Amino acid sequence: MSRFVSMDNEGPSRTALATAYARAYHQIADRPLILTDPLAARLLGVTADELSAFVEPTEDRPGSGASYRPRRLFFAARARFAEDRVAAAVSAGVRQVVVLGAGVDTFAYRNPHPGLRVFEVDHPATQAWKRQRLAAASIERPETVTFVPVDFETHGLATELESAGFLRAEPAVFVWLGVVFYLTPDAAHTTLEYIAGQAQPVEVVFDYLQPADTEEERAQLRERANRVAAAGEPWFSYFTPDGIAAQLRSLGFTDVEDHSAAELIAGYLDGSAEFEGEPPQALRASRILRTSR
Repeated sequence: MSRFVSMDNEGPSRTALATAYARAYHQIADRPLILTDPLAARLLGVTADELSAFVEPTEDRPGSGASYRPRRLFFAARARFAEDRVAAAVSAGVRQVVVLGAGVDTFAYRNPHPGLRVFEVDHPATQAWKRQRLAAASIERPETVTFVPVDFETHGLATELESAGFLRAEPAVFVWLGVVFYLTPDAAHTTLEYIAGQAQPVEVVFDYLQPADTEEERAQLRERANRVAAAGEPWFSYFTPDGIAAQLRSLGFTDVEDHSAAELIAGYLDGSAEFEGEPPQALRASRILRTSR
């Protein structure tokens, strides 16, 4: 679709657009809603009719997963989970949230918490495109939103955040969705180490991919990995639940809450049997956790 651009054309990544498209499609295709996001379609510049007419995509182009219900529900559920955690932190007095790899996320423009500062961290090209789309869609950019341009593999997160006015000595929540598996394990660890050094209480919510258990699952996961790699966005890291929990505890985090994608979705659908028997293959590797110290 011509309205989408790739990183090669100095715009958002295809996966960032795919996630945003799925959140937009969720608003018209699913009931009950897990995530209410009236700005998703506006930011993308698509109408309800265009969303309804969307054809089943493939994973290597924008819009991937929008019309595939399991992935779409997970994208909605992980965003809702993060926003729920932010709300709980605000109730406890936290006044800063850092959205790492913000992409086309719209929380900062729907933010219901007066006084909560939102620092959107992302690639400079993605942020430039987002600014243009916000203006074109007449979506107001609140004074509480600050753009922080960072490339996680090459830029210093600490330096860029400090320059943007982030308070290292104050509590914060970090939201890190759809990013970790595109980083090397070392880069992911470095970011977690930085988060662990924030003034307490500090919390981070992120999703990750776990390795497959069987040869059949390994083959299917390789097929998915090959598709995203062919689109220029390869996966670099996988973690087991025990392994990532041990890494977090070694950094001083004490409370780890970890969910499979299917569990998370079921929790927001009041335990309804969304997936009979085994969860869909596309969800088996995906997990999300929150941890704090």
